[in-house]
Amino acid sequence: MDARRISLGLGIFSIALGVAETAATRRIARALGNDHRAGRTTLRVFGAREMLAGAGLLAAPAHSTLVWNRVAGDAMDLAALGLAARRAPRHRGVWGAVAFVAGATIIDALVARALDKETGKAFPARRAGHPVEDRRHLGRQLHDPDHHPTTIEPEDMPFVRAPEVTHH
Repeated sequence: MDARRISLGLGIFSIALGVAETAATRRIARALGNDHRAGRTTLRVFGAREMLAGAGLLAAPAHSTLVWNRVAGDAMDLAALGLAARRAPRHRGVWGAVAFVAGATIIDALVARALDKETGKAFPARRAGHPVEDRRHLGRQLHDPDHHPTTIEPEDMPFVRAPEVTHH
């Protein structure tokens, strides 16, 4: 499994889903049996969250923390759908959405875990061990021009150092 490529696909999917949730709010709310002001507002907010998650994944598809953010968003979606299911336990649209989000959650968790294994950690810049040693190690990394301070970028991605700021 190429977790980075799937993560990039999840980013595109998130943006598309977010656009759909914000552009077709009323239609989705009706399909879920929640066509009222609070239901539509929740859908718009969740749509905005999806678009932000997608933009983050497009910017850094190898960063597992961003995929774990999608898992957290899926949990929020499932909680909201759980409330909708409690109000209308026989509504097929709600249960279809629950199944869809549950499937997405499984995919998100598998990809996030694969990225964790690839980089070694959810936060690759951190090292295991004593906190003081961690800071000393990171300090050396930041001042070493040939060392990259994080391992979340793809191996073939060029490292470009920003120009120094000069004060006049």
